[in-house]
Amino acid sequence: QVQLVESGGGLVQAGGSLRLSCTASGIFLTVNTMGWYRQAPGKQRELVASIASDGRTDYADSVKGRFTITRDNAKNMVNLQMNSLKPEETAVYYCNAKIKLGSRWVETNYWGQGTQVTVSS
Repeated sequence: QVQLVESGGGLVQAGGSLRLSCTASGIFLTVNTMGWYRQAPGKQRELVASIASDGRTDYADSVKGRFTITRDNAKNMVNLQMNSLKPEETAVYYCNAKIKLGSRWVETNYWGQGTQVTVSS
């Protein structure tokens, strides 16, 4: 059974910083792309940032230059450093990982339980 466990959400003032972390645990062959999505009330879930196993990154235009995604392949961990946060970025942030359980398994999408990020004005 694969689990993604997130930490690091909370309340911060506008302009402040938060760091989110997510670790994949369980029995699997490979962890491929890992990323963070967010969903604000009444809105669709959107990609914030992702990072491939080779380190290639992708960011939403709205966070470029302020957010940094990193990963530790040995620990199956992904981190998201968020700086200069804005009130409109208040949302539940979800960790995502594309995981292959075995050599004959297809890649499967896994989600964390979500962590609340609240940015006050």
